[in-house]
Amino acid sequence: MSKVDEIYARIAAADRPEVFISLRAREDVAVDYDRSLRDGGPLAGIILAVKDNVDVAGMPTTAACPGYAYTPEVDAPVVAALRRAGAIVLGKTNLDQFATGLGGTRSPYGAVRDSRRPERISGGSSSGSAVAVALGFADIAIGTDTAGSGRVPAGLQGIVGVKPTVGAIATDGIVPACAEYDVPTIFAASLELADLATGVMAEATGPRPFSRATPFAAPEAPTIAVPAELPELDDRWRAAFGEAVAAAEAAGFTIKTIDLAPFLAAAKLLYEDALVAQRYDAVGEFVDGAADSADVGLDPVVAQIVTKASGYTAVDLLRLRRRLAGLRSTAMEAWGDATALMVPTAPCHPRIDEVADDPVGVNSRMGTYTNFCNLFDLCALAVPAGVVDEADGTQAQFGITLLANAHEDAVLVDLARRWEMSTLTVGRDSPAVTGSAWPEHVAPSVELAVFGAHMRGGPLTPELSDRGAHWNGEVRTAASYRLVALDTTPPKPGLVRDSVDGRSIEGECWVLSPAALGEFLAALPQPMMLGKIELSDGRWVVGFGCDVESSEQGEPLDRTRW
Repeated sequence: MSKVDEIYARIAAADRPEVFISLRAREDVAVDYDRSLRDGGPLAGIILAVKDNVDVAGMPTTAACPGYAYTPEVDAPVVAALRRAGAIVLGKTNLDQFATGLGGTRSPYGAVRDSRRPERISGGSSSGSAVAVALGFADIAIGTDTAGSGRVPAGLQGIVGVKPTVGAIATDGIVPACAEYDVPTIFAASLELADLATGVMAEATGPRPFSRATPFAAPEAPTIAVPAELPELDDRWRAAFGEAVAAAEAAGFTIKTIDLAPFLAAAKLLYEDALVAQRYDAVGEFVDGAADSADVGLDPVVAQIVTKASGYTAVDLLRLRRRLAGLRSTAMEAWGDATALMVPTAPCHPRIDEVADDPVGVNSRMGTYTNFCNLFDLCALAVPAGVVDEADGTQAQFGITLLANAHEDAVLVDLARRWEMSTLTVGRDSPAVTGSAWPEHVAPSVELAVFGAHMRGGPLTPELSDRGAHWNGEVRTAASYRLVALDTTPPKPGLVRDSVDGRSIEGECWVLSPAALGEFLAALPQPMMLGKIELSDGRWVVGFGCDVESSEQGEPLDRTRW
């Protein structure tokens, strides 16, 4: 049975009609799958589900409102980028209508149920996308995130959710919720696949692309901020977060506690004040015109939220923005020198009937640790963190979210990899935490070859890691170099080109931003120099050398590694 046949059999057996709003014919998906394998690409053979507020050419975009539906002629840029890399679209997934909600229940196509405990919510608004991945219908899925929609369902479904920097990736072809804060996201079962897919999707560059100063890794000894208090969590969920913090300490992170009050105050502003006017700007005219039409399929809670948003004035919005700026200033002062902030992704896992009884209150509670993120211009990465034994004898998926400043998305991937390594069970293989993070695929970068004290574990490694450089493997020079010992503190080798008596010298490759390389060069002491180094594979990269006088005075070393 082919992969496509297995997926359609899985969908039929699961009996979850609420997950997809539209599903492509198996035969059409099979044709695309065979073509993908034949043509290749980084995502060859990867099955993709798409949230139904994101355009896929030839498929209706409903935003979970039947009367709003239209059929686009072209893919949204994020979909097009993933398809070019080999991904195959399976179907369009259900969501909280107009991406308004964090529960996954506000849809005329049905409440999307949790993948493991069907009496519980799935998390929204990207509910169908998250459950499609959790149930194995799709390898990856596109979601969107304004208030936490790319993180809350990831946390509740035990999968990974990548929430990029606002504006780093294009939102064209996406029905807006709050256009200023909307972000396309990726769901996947593993961090590595999520990272790969996000790097591909990020080729659809947004209005705030990564710069020449983009960091590609966290410092060697990062400090992680955690909340001093954990509102909305019961004792079991608090214990789960405590275990996640302990894992961070085991990974070598320094933990500092901070007051989360300004973050939580900002979180309430997204739905309880003038910022909600952006939802009216997005779909208000449609909602007003369709409010009395029963066949349009408006969700009453969503309609109420959008309609109420029209009552705010420009003065209200200006006052709110001043308050938001003040809260962010206070929050960032508390953040201080921390590399990232770690919080629970969701505070609880409600039942569907609890949401029905209090749809607005439960939704607000679900956004406790997510709503402030885009308002404060932070990037985020949600990862699974085990399970919680609930009072009713069932187990809830528990997740944490790492947050960093804008355009520090690669820092989060690095931290998450190191955190995941600390959670491995005793005796399990522990591969080295290496490799690039997705922003490196779209941000300016430079390879730097090092051959001495800057190599991993050396006394000068922090000069690279603290500038956001990441280790990218071992290298060898062409067979035309030799080493000399220089009279420096700490001791360093000098790399000298010698086409007569040279040999291949072993070193390492690091990747860093052009801005970081400039800082590094400006601080480089004599007699060290940077220039072009020829590697054994024929490439020329930036690398260490030394001036002629020092190389002549240095002690020749009869070895190929420092």
